[in-house]
Amino acid sequence: MAYASFEELLAAANTHGSLGKAALEIEIAETGTSAPELRARMRETLGVMRDAVGTGLSGNARSRSGFVGGDASKVASSQAGPLGGTFADTIAAALATGEVNAAMGRIVAAPTGGASGVLPAVVLTVGAQTSASEEALTEALFAAAGIGGVIATRATLSGAAGGCQAEIGSGAAMAAAAAVELSGGTPAQAGHAAALALQGQMGLVCDPIGGLVEVPCVYRNATGAAVALAAAEMALAGVEFPVPFDEVVDAMGFVGRSLPPSLRETALGGLATTPAGRDMAARAREK
Repeated sequence: MAYASFEELLAAANTHGSLGKAALEIEIAETGTSAPELRARMRETLGVMRDAVGTGLSGNARSRSGFVGGDASKVASSQAGPLGGTFADTIAAALATGEVNAAMGRIVAAPTGGASGVLPAVVLTVGAQTSASEEALTEALFAAAGIGGVIATRATLSGAAGGCQAEIGSGAAMAAAAAVELSGGTPAQAGHAAALALQGQMGLVCDPIGGLVEVPCVYRNATGAAVALAAAEMALAGVEFPVPFDEVVDAMGFVGRSLPPSLRETALGGLATTPAGRDMAARAREK
């Protein structure tokens, strides 16, 4: 469901009523699949997301390396932090899906496995706060898919090609737009939210310790979700990012191509080459 630009997506959204409806319409046109069937598939996707969050929050999802697992349940049950409510719930949900992914559980790559926690965390917690219906949640996922399609068309969603900004950054942009739609914002505001989220992750490198999609990947899902919430709050308050979303995506693509290979999923730079990172990688190889 890819538009060549957000400008095209926005024009279609203004015609059909929302980013979600615009994304649905192009998917119908491209695949020939009926709207009811596409909505049913997206409801199934939502169900997988919900199950992954639940599994992660149980504290039972542990990676084989032992690097990650159990942190989502700690955040969910903690009363020690300065923040609470939807914000803390979102962080916990993002960690939960990241932990399930690291444990080889069933998740939705949205946009990738390593960045699979951002979108469900934001959609499910904002949806709960706004008492959104299943139909509204499903449409929010279509809106997110529309944003992801633009990024994939104009740049990349791959950490190996563009660094973690292309994965967590894209997930945050998708989630921010979905949150705006769930909160009753306009398509234009959703676009500003996506731009605000993506620019906030510009330059983020991909440096998995030991080459495993665990550290720092799982934790970046939580920070990416926090960025998405901040971007949605700003956009809903009327903040307009001065650089259009399409240009932000183009800039992200340029930055990704400019990153050295050591910072693009090769585990040859960044946190992966710290003393602690090297020690963790050695221990993982021994298992």
